[in-house]
Amino acid sequence: MSKYYLFQDIKKCIGCHACEIQCKSNKNLPKGPKLCQIIQVGPKFIGGLPKMSFIFMPCFHCENPWCVSACPTGAMQKRPGDGIVFIDKELCVGCKTCVSACPWGAPQWNPETGKVEKCDYCKDRIDQGLKPACVTTCTTGCLKFGNVEDMTQIRRERHAASVASLENSSF
Repeated sequence: MSKYYLFQDIKKCIGCHACEIQCKSNKNLPKGPKLCQIIQVGPKFIGGLPKMSFIFMPCFHCENPWCVSACPTGAMQKRPGDGIVFIDKELCVGCKTCVSACPWGAPQWNPETGKVEKCDYCKDRIDQGLKPACVTTCTTGCLKFGNVEDMTQIRRERHAASVASLENSSF
């Protein structure tokens, strides 16, 4: 399991795509591959009003990543210390087996390099004590990044606050 977790507070996301743009800029990616994506859900009518949600989809850095086991050259790897799944570009031959293996669509084809790209939580930035580029540019602060325990606590507190506000509004 990854030592890190990237959490999205879906209620705060406005679908501005700043995270996608910053990721592409940070990784110097051409048109095409998106290492994180904002998926629009809706609009749906709730209580007669249109509502929309935006879901942030990065790589999940799975405990047993299918992309790693599918890679025939060993280019797709998982760092033993923190569980970050990444691509060794020197070993990647562009066969796209990892793209087919991932149920989440995290590995993306880069037509300019003829190789695969994927979210690696900006491991170069993490190694310097920084946060991933997508988190630093999030305009609403809906993206949070840290160790699994801290992010789990944030999720618990957020859920408890929403349950408490629902209970208080019913009186």
